[in-house]
Amino acid sequence: MADVNVVGAGPNGLAAAVIMARAGLSVEVFEAAQAVGGGTRTAELMQPGHFHDVCSAVHPMALASPFFRAFELSERIRFATPDISFGSPLGGGRAALAYRSLDRTAAELGRDGRAYRQLMGPLVQHRDEVIEFTQNQLLRIPRHPFVAALFGLRTLEQGSRLWNTRFREDLAPSLLSGVAAHAVSHLPSLAAAGAGLLLAALGHRDGWPIPVGGSASIAGALAGDLSAHGGVIHTGSAVDSLAALPPSCVTLLDVAPQGLANLAGSSLPAGYRRSLEAFRYGNGSCKVDYILSGPVPWAARSLAAAGTVHVGGTRAELAHAENQVASGRHPEKPYVLVAQPSPFDASRAPAGRHTLWTYCHVPAGSTVDMTAAITGQLERFAPGFRDLVVQSQAVTAAQLGEYNRNYVGGDFSAGTMDLRGLIQRPVVSRVPWRTPLRGVYICSSSTPPGPGVTGMPGLHAATYALRDIFGLPVPALGRDGAGRA
Repeated sequence: MADVNVVGAGPNGLAAAVIMARAGLSVEVFEAAQAVGGGTRTAELMQPGHFHDVCSAVHPMALASPFFRAFELSERIRFATPDISFGSPLGGGRAALAYRSLDRTAAELGRDGRAYRQLMGPLVQHRDEVIEFTQNQLLRIPRHPFVAALFGLRTLEQGSRLWNTRFREDLAPSLLSGVAAHAVSHLPSLAAAGAGLLLAALGHRDGWPIPVGGSASIAGALAGDLSAHGGVIHTGSAVDSLAALPPSCVTLLDVAPQGLANLAGSSLPAGYRRSLEAFRYGNGSCKVDYILSGPVPWAARSLAAAGTVHVGGTRAELAHAENQVASGRHPEKPYVLVAQPSPFDASRAPAGRHTLWTYCHVPAGSTVDMTAAITGQLERFAPGFRDLVVQSQAVTAAQLGEYNRNYVGGDFSAGTMDLRGLIQRPVVSRVPWRTPLRGVYICSSSTPPGPGVTGMPGLHAATYALRDIFGLPVPALGRDGAGRA
């Protein structure tokens, strides 16, 4: 009999498993797919030697997440961190660029440089306090109330109709809107603004690192540490009910609320089950990967040095595209999130070739292939792009939902990203990781702090499981026995 069962070997399930194994407990992990990783898998999707990240590609939280910092991830795997974290192309060959230096970013934003520095400066300066506030449950008294207030006021400004009162030109608004649109929400909105401000602050402080060899290296580091501490991983082992698991003291579930309801069945109290069934999932994404015969020919040549590019144009154009999706429509000119890893990691493609990772947002459950629309947007800001395409492959929102049970309807955020969705995740509770079933915890991105490769849902759930069931503290997670989250 194992002390702990973990269902799901995504980054959150693996994080939870590592913590429990490091605490000296016996751990078994059950993963339905043939490989671990969930949202951190890398594969030769189209041609040998061309490696694409299947889900996540660039990792703003890899250097900042309290879990990954305690785990010393940056010392376990190699990262390439571009000097330009992200950029937004505009017409006329112009682009707004977010450098790892806030001063340099502001210097290139023209008349809005000072206003941008005033907006972002306190968040960059107080990065650790912002992380502490945003990477936990919102229904609590913040440890650093002054910084929480700073963050909240800026979120209110950029998440409401006040968002255009600070700036006079179009570069800074486009830059902020591009990063806010990661949240798969209408623009402006509080959830999108909060996510965007956090990610932008990380871009100016730590950069947005790209794992050398692909996102699978993150999962590999977690799985390797788990195995080194006695944990056992069973791949190709789908779990259809909690009763099918071997006996254990604790069960940690890296599953969506729908998955928890299915696994637990009638053992859940009726009220809690109704809350899970009422959980709201967000819109989806259509992902398109490319193999190119050369680098993207951006009209704004400076974008070649950016690891991530938010394609869509001005703030008004980006908002129009995202609001069409929020209204259930497929935009003709979508917001396209682009990651270009191969210029920074030569292992991704043979010499002379490049891999390109893109997606755009679509209504939940969409079966529409958005390749033509994404290619059109890239051609718009990178004339000649079409001529470089060797091969492409699309995965619709519906297919994303089939690939990963947690991506219901293609929603890789595992829940609607709005104010209610941030508080009711998956239920309104001071300890939402704890279920009514003793010893059963949920640790997916459907729990705080939400989406992103952070390991934090796993850390929070494991912390309560250790405390509730075993009376143990969170162990040191570093390679040399140091490092506590």
